[in-house]
Amino acid sequence: MDIRGCFYILAAASMWGLIGVFTKFLLAEDISAMEIAFWRANFGWLCFLAHAKYRRIVRVSYRDLPVLLSFGFVCVTMFYVSYQLAIRDVGMALAAVLLYTAPAWVAFLSRVILKEPLGAIKLTCVVMTIAGVACISLGPKLLGGSTIPLDLFGLAAGLTAGLTYALYYIFGKKWLHRYSTPTIFTYALPFGSLILLPFVDFAPKSSTAWLLLVGIGMICSYGAFSAYYAGLRRMEATNAAVIATFEPVLAAVLAFVLFGEQFGIFGYAGSALIMAALLMVVIDQKTRRNKECPNSDR
Repeated sequence: MDIRGCFYILAAASMWGLIGVFTKFLLAEDISAMEIAFWRANFGWLCFLAHAKYRRIVRVSYRDLPVLLSFGFVCVTMFYVSYQLAIRDVGMALAAVLLYTAPAWVAFLSRVILKEPLGAIKLTCVVMTIAGVACISLGPKLLGGSTIPLDLFGLAAGLTAGLTYALYYIFGKKWLHRYSTPTIFTYALPFGSLILLPFVDFAPKSSTAWLLLVGIGMICSYGAFSAYYAGLRRMEATNAAVIATFEPVLAAVLAFVLFGEQFGIFGYAGSALIMAALLMVVIDQKTRRNKECPNSDR
């Protein structure tokens, strides 16, 4: 395994793990979740645009524009907003765990859209993920012990974030594999933020708020995705997916240290089920790939 690839993936996971920290501080500055998503998309876009222009990879085929713009709506507008809302309503630790229901969504959507088989392991992982979400959502009612408020809207927002995050894979696999990351986000991010614009109430901002907004765009959008795909060029996607599970772990630790967030026993059990399901999916993918290409790791 390429150590540089591991470093890049860990760096990406760490930067994604900071989304909740930026969001919490920005909410404390009276910046709404919608506005945070708007500026995150725009500051990230400026970085991707500069990158694409530098590499001269801005142009795309006109026939691919509808797909790129659809990607912008689903994976920028819906994903960015739902994740910011989830952090606002259920905290950064639980939002990060719910985000990682994405592999279960991928398994289901791959069967429906890509016609990939849904084997026993994938089906088991879907069931484990559902059970994990049930533990998280019902646990406080059954036993308590959690400092994280159960908010049904926030729970739905977190699951929506997981679904729209999973659609990154579907879009990439089916339609966008011909383009590099800077090219895709050069078109997706401004369109996604444009759809958000009518719903944003712009608040007065301090210099601290502006620095946080620039930071979440440059670090958690541009920096994280750039590092992640740099890592993917050096290692298998399955290994990258396992290492990326560092994100919810880091988010949970930071949420506890900085904001005092902690799960009850059912919350920890549900989180463990979701993380175990994720690991089962990626290990199963690696096993299948090694059977098809025995020398793929060499």
